[in-house]
Amino acid sequence: MGTVQKIRWCRVFAWLMGATLIVILLFLLCGSALLVTNHRPAGRVDAAVVLQGSIVGQKVRTAGAVNLLQQGIADRVLLSLPKESYWGQSIPPIARAYLERTFGTELASRVDFCETTADVNSTVEEMQALSPCIREHQWQSIVVVTSSYHTRRAGMIWKRLAAHDPNIHVWIVGVDDPEFQLPWWRHRESAKLLVMEMTKLVWTTFGG
Repeated sequence: MGTVQKIRWCRVFAWLMGATLIVILLFLLCGSALLVTNHRPAGRVDAAVVLQGSIVGQKVRTAGAVNLLQQGIADRVLLSLPKESYWGQSIPPIARAYLERTFGTELASRVDFCETTADVNSTVEEMQALSPCIREHQWQSIVVVTSSYHTRRAGMIWKRLAAHDPNIHVWIVGVDDPEFQLPWWRHRESAKLLVMEMTKLVWTTFGG
């Protein structure tokens, strides 16, 4: 290989390394922002729909939905719940007691439950399971409440419901989830969540 060709290859390698470093830097700075969207309703909606999550995530999502009640943005809250716990306990009575203890009887009385089966383990399947409950209440405007890092993908999925049923209008609101801390690269669990959610977002974007 001649000297000129070596120089050319070195320049190409340097450009590739530079481009790679720029991509890595952008990913570090903007990776979490790619997961987040916030499409708040301009006025009142019929209900705030709370998606299932981890124990910590479920608490902050529920609190976010109840906050929409208190602000007068949502008239009701629909809480997505599994029918029973791992040990066969019925979840709704436990959830009702928690709501009354945490938010008071008046606000808790404005929360409805929609029970899902054990085989619901994705956002798409949860949307499909909750859709009959939404139609049963004859709600025409809903705001989906979930963790901020989950909002963009959840928004893409729930917009499919609006596309198939023009009578239903959907908005997305995210809440801060303690399990996803920023900067994400300093926290192992946050990094795992970002990689997993980014992979799912790409899959959803291409029709998965």
